[in-house]
Amino acid sequence: MAALGHPARIAILRHLSGVQACCCKEVVAQFDLAQSTVSQHLKVLHEAGLVCRTSQGQKSCYAVDRNALRELSGGFHDLIDMCVAGESESQG
Repeated sequence: MAALGHPARIAILRHLSGVQACCCKEVVAQFDLAQSTVSQHLKVLHEAGLVCRTSQGQKSCYAVDRNALRELSGGFHDLIDMCVAGESESQG
């Protein structure tokens, strides 16, 4: 969840979700951020398991790991449901 705590990383994930895969340079072209900043954000997203990275020659290509995001979404949904259910029981 910490990887999703920065607005630039959310924006990068949104961008990546609309494409099959793209290199860092293509992500940089979409945002008003330095290449080093985008690289760092992509690294955080990759280390968190939310983005896959593949090498194509000297370039690294990035894509959303949709399965990882589904799992995160399901776990978060379950947590919210549990917390909401606990609230109802404590008020009853």
